Amino acid sequence: MGELLSLLRFSAGSGHIWLDEQRMLLMHARALAELRKELLNSLGIERARGLLVRMGFASGVRDGEVAVRERRAGMRAEDAFMLGPRLHSIEGIASVEKTHLELDIATKHFHGEFLWTNSWECDAHVADFGYGEDPQCWSQIGYASGYTTAFMGRFVVFKEVECTSMGDSRCRIVGHPAEEWQDEHYLEYFRPHHVAENLIEFNLGLQHIRRLQPRREYDQKLVGVSPGFRAAFDLMRSAVDSAITVLLLGETGVGKEVFARWLHDNGPRAKQPFIAVNCAAIPAELMEAELFGVEKGAYTGAHHARAGRFERAHGGTLFLDEVGDLPLAAQVKLLRVLQTGEVERLGAEQPIKVDVRIVAATNVNLQQALQAGRFRSDLFYRLNTFPISIPPLRERTADIPALVARFVEKYSALYGKKLRGLTDKAARDIQKHAWPGNIRELENVIERAVLLAPDLGDIEASHLWMQPPGAPADSRIDAKGQISSAPETGADGSELDALCHRVLEQGIDIASLETRLMQTAMQRAKGNLSHAARLLGITRPQLAYRLKREGLPPS
Repeated sequence: MGELLSLLRFSAGSGHIWLDEQRMLLMHARALAELRKELLNSLGIERARGLLVRMGFASGVRDGEVAVRERRAGMRAEDAFMLGPRLHSIEGIASVEKTHLELDIATKHFHGEFLWTNSWECDAHVADFGYGEDPQCWSQIGYASGYTTAFMGRFVVFKEVECTSMGDSRCRIVGHPAEEWQDEHYLEYFRPHHVAENLIEFNLGLQHIRRLQPRREYDQKLVGVSPGFRAAFDLMRSAVDSAITVLLLGETGVGKEVFARWLHDNGPRAKQPFIAVNCAAIPAELMEAELFGVEKGAYTGAHHARAGRFERAHGGTLFLDEVGDLPLAAQVKLLRVLQTGEVERLGAEQPIKVDVRIVAATNVNLQQALQAGRFRSDLFYRLNTFPISIPPLRERTADIPALVARFVEKYSALYGKKLRGLTDKAARDIQKHAWPGNIRELENVIERAVLLAPDLGDIEASHLWMQPPGAPADSRIDAKGQISSAPETGADGSELDALCHRVLEQGIDIASLETRLMQTAMQRAKGNLSHAARLLGITRPQLAYRLKREGLPPS
């Protein structure tokens, strides 16, 4: 990366950004996205696609010429070629990862496969038009093709075979010499056309692009377009009209209760009760009474007869959340209810007939619980009639933008705010986070962000969390207009080292640093001297002495 950064310079005085001898531009991704949207709406999908492909192709040719010069200067051919993918990343287009590369300059042989993540073009298309059935990284495909064509001295064309705009987890591209594709229609995108001759066709193209929007979300309550979500949703939809017992599997926070409620609300029992019980939250000694009910006098303190959850759910749906945590004694009775359709209250002499659809959920591996003797095999096979696995959020990143939009809308209404949405950096941090708490964690983060964001403003990264987890250090511009990377932090707590490097680079003396640190601690502690001392890791008298020495007020 260093060889490329050495070619990139910023000249603030003259208003130039240079990549070697070529002038570059730094512009807002949203502004470029608006231009892209206008092209699609004005020219139609086919004309706009060709125009964006050829624009990217021209940009790639320029960068390819830089790489050719580096190769001729002695750089190994593959290393020189990889300057283009790295430059793609530096320019903020996408993060590029090589999966396979064959190139021979002498014979002009080329075959390459690459992965793109954080594609700006996918993000822009999904934001404006939703998810569809066709790949959308058009200018980026043009760039890769133009770059490789210039580098190899032969017309090479890339195709996108996976794309996040279709709900895939990443974008994947494959490149061959143009004649090997044997697809004249596709190659037409790379050849110049006179747009004015066929403007009348744009209505057809616009109608087509509008047909590519139906996968933005499945339902008013369930949101998702990723393959994993679609598989789970389609499986659940096939069971919605029956009374079959459904077992929802997945990590904590993936939305199992939301799935269960959708199953109830869209089935024939929708007008009957939906009763949810968290089996892990009820003490073992109270579990039977909660599920099956109790007669008056059944035990000390049972002053009144009380219906259990099964009776209250009669005619409707009973959702047994965390069923893997049921005590063994309750498992025996639950199995009997499932087999007979009858419950027997504690202390009762006669059973009560109930008509209940069971939807169970667990984040426990029931197979392991069976082997450990914590779960009955006969109950497992009864509940496992129709299992549905809900993937964790880290495996359905394509669903995150729609979920974020839903939560922003929900909490903006709750807190009486109107927000424009997330900044690009906030959206990037959201997309890169691993979300160990899944959708529940995402919702909590968005609620906090909505509360902190200014009315009529944007949600910024600082509103999401104090420091984005795992955020990489950004490159900076030094006093000479040269890009330089911020010092990296190591796994051994060297964040302090990075801070020291920045202090030294900016020429801050120790006295100024100490004074500002004390002032900041006092501001954060709202003038409380003891609290500020604890923040600084010193005693209250020590802080008071230092403040007095610097002539600063103690509060």
